[in-house]
Amino acid sequence: MTTHSTTQTGDGLITVAPKNEGDQSALVVICHGLGDTAEGFADVAEQMATQLPHVKFILPTAPTQPVTMNMGMPMPSWYDIVGLDERSNEQCDGLDESESVVKKILQNEHDTLGLPYSRMVLAGFSQGAALSLYTGLQLEHKLAGILALSGYVPRAQQLKITDGLQDTPILHCHGEADPMVNHGMAVRSKEHITSIGATSYTLKSYPGLSHSVSPEELADAMEFLEEILPADDSFKIKLKDPLEMSVKELKAAVRKAGISHKALGFMEKSEFIRLLQDHRSA
Repeated sequence: MTTHSTTQTGDGLITVAPKNEGDQSALVVICHGLGDTAEGFADVAEQMATQLPHVKFILPTAPTQPVTMNMGMPMPSWYDIVGLDERSNEQCDGLDESESVVKKILQNEHDTLGLPYSRMVLAGFSQGAALSLYTGLQLEHKLAGILALSGYVPRAQQLKITDGLQDTPILHCHGEADPMVNHGMAVRSKEHITSIGATSYTLKSYPGLSHSVSPEELADAMEFLEEILPADDSFKIKLKDPLEMSVKELKAAVRKAGISHKALGFMEKSEFIRLLQDHRSA
């Protein structure tokens, strides 16, 4: 029996959440790489969810925009990439907007569900890993950690670690045979971030691995997440009372719970309220 349900919105955002919303006590946001969408990592999130039943996974999709390095071809991208040399990597037009998108996801979980930032992780692959590093180290609140797969630090010279976030746990996994984001960029990223104050940055290298994700790497990522986001019922989210929900909110909650089939033919708001109340009490 699956513990999570997967939903997708019109803007491409995918959520893999516990069927019983009240079981959630942690959050992982996964940002995909250049040219990909949230669907590219949905299976990874669903696989991780089987071992982390208390975690909600949110996977946003980047806006489609021209990418200079790819001859101006429009594609999903968190920011424009002019080149991978250090000078070009200081530009990153669109990075601020994408940073705001991620911040809003975190803030929404905190404001609406009462989940503390210390129970949240930013994760990503390639360009998504770069976004996670850049965002996670400059927040106003300390996260449980940052997971970067095949990534690098963008705007290195402009990055300033927020005071108090220096010991944020960072796991950076990178293939030694990566032709896209070469391993040297990972080494330099760690060197730079530690030089400006980070004290808990681990770089794990994988011989023979190209610009992709391996089972060994995912196993290390899972071990990291289990360590920094252990199950803890004291952090379970505060659910909104069904009696206080709008019809739209009730339908969304029923859908997330995977019990939409039980609501077929419902016409009255009271029916949705009772169904959700019964589901939660069970």
